Amino acid sequence: MTRATDYLPTLLCVGLLVAVTVALLAAFRIPHRAAPALAILRGAAQLAGISLILGGVITSPVWVGAALLVMFMVAAVTAARRLGWAWSRLGLVGGAMAAGIVVTLAIDFGTGAIAFTPRYALAIGGIVIGNAMTIATLAGRHFAEAVHEHWDEVEAWLALGATRRESTLELARRAVYSSLIPSTDQTKTTGLVTLPGAFVGAIFGGLSPLEAGRFQIVVLASIMAAGSITAVALIQVLAPVRVRPARPR
Repeated sequence: MTRATDYLPTLLCVGLLVAVTVALLAAFRIPHRAAPALAILRGAAQLAGISLILGGVITSPVWVGAALLVMFMVAAVTAARRLGWAWSRLGLVGGAMAAGIVVTLAIDFGTGAIAFTPRYALAIGGIVIGNAMTIATLAGRHFAEAVHEHWDEVEAWLALGATRRESTLELARRAVYSSLIPSTDQTKTTGLVTLPGAFVGAIFGGLSPLEAGRFQIVVLASIMAAGSITAVALIQVLAPVRVRPARPR
């Protein structure tokens, strides 16, 4: 049985890491310097709650489906807020993310690469949703910033007779590429620089290193596929700009 004192090293570790983060950002007068610390505290509270909940529902297809739906809704709202909140923007972001997630998971489970069980659905679904959210945010922000900075070029193309989509085509392509850089680098350096959480978790869960590696490569391919679909779908809708977008905050 786990005792309360068993958590003291964890609390001490997290507390020190938060203190270092806040102190460093404060020393350099970084805006919103408390945001990382608040995110850690919020994440800890949410993980504690979800751990208690999932302990009782992880074998139930209905409850796992509900959990994935909540994850998706929170992810879509989070990404939409980063790109300038509006209900229409939420619909665009949610639709792009849904396309990437559904296609990817259909391939994962349809090919039999991952067993279609509540436990695996929750694991791979949560990973894909989280990364689709991040890539949607990066793609949207990169695109808005690029169009803002190169607005004179966009207007020049429009003056020459280009359509709104054509005037931002190269900027859109760069935004998609930039949004995938973190996932691409993570995939390229797996096993050399990092041991991904899914790989380590699978080993701790009892799988052999070979089986854990097989699961991890499916996860990495899923992240890239879902992210690519999400980014392209989102930018395709955002690309025909009518007015100069505000610089992302």
